[in-house]
Amino acid sequence: MSTLLHSASTSSPSFSQITTPRFAPITRISLRNGVRCKAIEAVNLENGRPSASEFLVSGSGNAIPRYVVAPNTRIQDLVNRNDTRLRIFSGTANPALAQEIACYLGLELGKTKIKRFADGEIYVQLQESVRGCDVFLVQPTCPPANENLMELLIMIDACRRASAKNITAVIPYFGYARADRKTQGRESIAAKLVANLITEAGANRVLACDLHSGQSMGYFDIPVDHVYGQSVILDYLASKTICSDDLVVVSPDVGGVARARAFAKKLSDAPLAIVDKRRHGHNVAEVMNLIGDVRGKVAVMVDDMIDTADIYEHNFSSKMDKKERR
Repeated sequence: MSTLLHSASTSSPSFSQITTPRFAPITRISLRNGVRCKAIEAVNLENGRPSASEFLVSGSGNAIPRYVVAPNTRIQDLVNRNDTRLRIFSGTANPALAQEIACYLGLELGKTKIKRFADGEIYVQLQESVRGCDVFLVQPTCPPANENLMELLIMIDACRRASAKNITAVIPYFGYARADRKTQGRESIAAKLVANLITEAGANRVLACDLHSGQSMGYFDIPVDHVYGQSVILDYLASKTICSDDLVVVSPDVGGVARARAFAKKLSDAPLAIVDKRRHGHNVAEVMNLIGDVRGKVAVMVDDMIDTADIYEHNFSSKMDKKERR
């Protein structure tokens, strides 16, 4: 045993260095040159949740936790920063309308790159980040309906792949809305098909104006905001200062009598006229009779969809004296 201890002591500089730990010298840091940290205050909890006193309420009513806000941060700065999460983009169908909407809201229209290849394919690229933003895509499916619809679907897909929080498709004119039911055998309900395409593309909400029929809202599996332009038309007619006795509301067919009657009530209960027409095919109709008195009055025609307006220009005018109508 003594031999073993002797060999260990001779093989190492000192046996005591192995058994006795040595501590490094302690370096003192002056707090004058260091960083002072403020002690973290405990969060007041009620039933395991932060109490109402731990939240700051902004002017818009949003509650913001105090413990995630810097001490010198103003709530107004947080609100303004939150407002910038709204983005408005436009397709090529009606960029002027989208620009007016953005100007009315005090926002800048989002930048996009949209072009078409030689074979007609559509290319869409967003020129700014939309991650976590509420995106509104203004794209009516007016003629050419197929190109504008496909462009809308590609824009929705681009926003979805760019991690947008919510995507709202703003469709002032909803194409294929007339095909909302089967009138004959072996027909397609194209309105339902278009609704499925928009939903599967990634839209979270749809905003449409004056749909061909209210049942089209049921074709969507996402929320639909259906707005009406009736108030705008009423304001326009009021600006013309036309006497209520000189007005007559005309329904272009028997199926639109209820819609025309509701419109006439808002025009000081104006009289109603009905057009009896026969439809021989798509975009082909003939006026048979005119029920009601329109002579010498201002006729306001209310229709759910006007495609070519040939029926009003030719057939309907032949039933009335042009010199006695406006």
